Amino acid sequence: MTGASGAAESPRESAAPAAGAFPVMTPDEFKAAFRHHPGGVSLVTAEGPGGPVAMTATSVASVSAEPPLLVFSVSTLSSSHATLTAVDTVVVHLLDARHRHLARLGATSGVDRFEDTSLWSPLATGEPVFHGTRWIRARIVSRLEAGTATLVVAQALQSDLSAGVDEGLVYVDRAWHRLGAGSVLD
Repeated sequence: MTGASGAAESPRESAAPAAGAFPVMTPDEFKAAFRHHPGGVSLVTAEGPGGPVAMTATSVASVSAEPPLLVFSVSTLSSSHATLTAVDTVVVHLLDARHRHLARLGATSGVDRFEDTSLWSPLATGEPVFHGTRWIRARIVSRLEAGTATLVVAQALQSDLSAGVDEGLVYVDRAWHRLGAGSVLD
């Protein structure tokens, strides 16, 4: 393609809409778009001054292998927000289908997530760990306020991946789903 000056235009430039040509997505439209985008399910825990906290997160992602970094976001509306934005370390539990009860526990408002002491115990460093899960203990290296959430970047310090993996657990369209051998596409 050539522009008015006769110079070749890249497809990106010629296809780019004029500024303001499209309306900005509403929060409801944005939520609807991501409601159908599956997210792996994790449980993030920490020990704060007021005791242990836990929250279910579908925002956990790996960032870098060297150094080993992960990221997650925490809503300012979450009861865990104050603790997770103040502590130095967290534990990220990588949940699979057999841990759906833990995912529900971390996602339920107004309950004592640590009432059943048979489900968890503190590490020697103090952070709560739920039994039978694969987990990564990480040190917070960066926080970024982003709209109504805080983006947290953490460096992996230690892990226990010995629990093995059952069928994967994902959250999509407000429901838990299993990922197993039958869900493999070629």
